[in-house]
Amino acid sequence: MVISLKNHLPLTTQTLRLATEKPDNPGLGQIPRPSRAYLSDDQPKSKRNMALFIINSSGDVFMEKHWKSAVARSLCDYFFDQQRRVLSPEDTPPVIATPHHYLISIYRCHMFFVAVCTTEVPPLFVIEFLHRVVDTFEDYFNECTETIIKENYVVVYELLDEMLDNGFPLATESNILKELIKPPNILRTIANTVTGKSNVSATLPSGQLSNIPWRRTGVKYTNNEAYFDVVEEVDAIIDRTGATVFAEIQGYVDCCIKLSGMPDLTLSFMNPRLFDDVSFHPCVRFKRWESERILSFIPPDGNFRLLSYHIGSQSIVAIPIYVRHNINLKESGGGRLDITVGPKQTVGRTVENVTLEIPMPKIVLNCTLVPNQGKYSFDPVSKVLFWDIGRIDVSKLPNLRGSITIQNGATFSESNPAINVHFTINQLAVSGLKVSGLDMYGEKYKPFKGVKYITKAGKFQIRM
Repeated sequence: MVISLKNHLPLTTQTLRLATEKPDNPGLGQIPRPSRAYLSDDQPKSKRNMALFIINSSGDVFMEKHWKSAVARSLCDYFFDQQRRVLSPEDTPPVIATPHHYLISIYRCHMFFVAVCTTEVPPLFVIEFLHRVVDTFEDYFNECTETIIKENYVVVYELLDEMLDNGFPLATESNILKELIKPPNILRTIANTVTGKSNVSATLPSGQLSNIPWRRTGVKYTNNEAYFDVVEEVDAIIDRTGATVFAEIQGYVDCCIKLSGMPDLTLSFMNPRLFDDVSFHPCVRFKRWESERILSFIPPDGNFRLLSYHIGSQSIVAIPIYVRHNINLKESGGGRLDITVGPKQTVGRTVENVTLEIPMPKIVLNCTLVPNQGKYSFDPVSKVLFWDIGRIDVSKLPNLRGSITIQNGATFSESNPAINVHFTINQLAVSGLKVSGLDMYGEKYKPFKGVKYITKAGKFQIRM
């Protein structure tokens, strides 16, 4: 089973309802799901247990949360067995079936978030909830790391108690959670320590019972602003001749909305037909998108992801960077390496934050190379060559060349390594997507509006 974790579904009341229906229900065509993931009706709802284990990069379970009844930590051994069989943490199977449980996991922020379920559930349903948990941690603490979680154990457990109730997601919107549980700060932490109080509010959030639960009432700002970031990640495989084997775009629109009152926004695109598959935040009016291809919504207050989209391989995806490479490991006395990187189809934009990661064969002992730009490093243990280029200077293209030391008498039987490329291009959406306008209704003030485009490398691999 292959499940993409990049475009996870928005968690809405409708999604929760659909996710727990049987597979023969005709209403299920609205959300994609794996073929074998439905809630079993053989077991009563009262017996549906769930646990969450957070595992660091060293393989230590440093936090666990149990709902209803405790689940043995030894179940993580099934997860560790699968993890040891893959080369990269991202390749760990997201769904692992054990004799009596299902382990569903995501890998984010150099940590594994592993949910243990006692019954069959839709994997995408759990995966989306885990992503929402990480997003909430990042929203509360600005970043999600092992240290941050350990420093805020109390708030983390309070959040998990509110986000999942009796085995089902309850409050997952950031606005509601922040009214229920105040974000930590130094003064509040000191006051709670002295008085013995907690961060949990005694009053119900104002938006909890409204038909717009994602936005709190009575919002007021001195400066009214609306910012949109259109981010596109290019996934591609390029063969050794430079031809594109596979290319697609995973994109999303992140928003930072700070508007007073209850504004009603409409966002339109110049070429909305580019989208192959779209996933919306619950605030978007889907019927208007279907009929007019216009996003109409009352936005949440603060930061949120408005939509995620996919542009498939049937469309022509522009490749913004090329790599000319020559590697020879069969020469007597050692090998040679020569790599040149340059921009391609960037519409004059500068390619920044360029890094190359090359896993070398096991027979390689060391690399003696000379870069004309950036710096390189070679790890003799993991056999990974890392080249940090930075910004590409078009007048003098980055080049890395030199000799490779290999084991004496070793025979090269492996295939040539593949290059993993990372880059960022600001003010460019490689798909050609453009926002044509943003209109606001329901309020009389005139907000400041801004749009930023970013293209990044997703899983961008070049075969040598």
